[in-house]
Amino acid sequence: MDRKLWEKSVEFHGHKCPGLAIGYKASEAAMKKLNVSFSKDEEIVCITENDACGVDAVQVITGCSMGKGNLIYRGTGKMAFSFFCRKTGESIRMILKPFKGEMDREQRMNYILEADVDDIFDFKKPNFQPPIKARLFSNIVCEKCGESAPEHKIRIMNGQKVCLDCFEDYNRGF
Repeated sequence: MDRKLWEKSVEFHGHKCPGLAIGYKASEAAMKKLNVSFSKDEEIVCITENDACGVDAVQVITGCSMGKGNLIYRGTGKMAFSFFCRKTGESIRMILKPFKGEMDREQRMNYILEADVDDIFDFKKPNFQPPIKARLFSNIVCEKCGESAPEHKIRIMNGQKVCLDCFEDYNRGF
């Protein structure tokens, strides 16, 4: 375990916790298994299925971030992370295994950090493809509220270009 990276993750996140340890361990395993290093652009993509503490470690260790477009949230609620290497096409999905036995918070965090990754995660191939590379969009000013939004988030309502906040969906309950 790289103590400097762990401490850097803790500093970014704000505190030590089992959730951060999960993301740390998943990121460390992905980097090793895919033979990749910190993603300066979009070389690595992470699809996280949760929005919990571990995602902060993913950002620090892998370089995946929402701002770069290579950290994608897929809200299944599962403690699962899928990593894709764009250069090689390799990918890996890891799902946290259930913990055995009772542990307090500190014991759980230490267990996660010290255990072998195969004891913590099930490893599979993702059953989905990585997203296309991030692209830039033109902004359009909402004709209702006056705020701008990227063109792919604009809707037409009553002949006006409106943002998602102003758009009133019409689905009649279906």
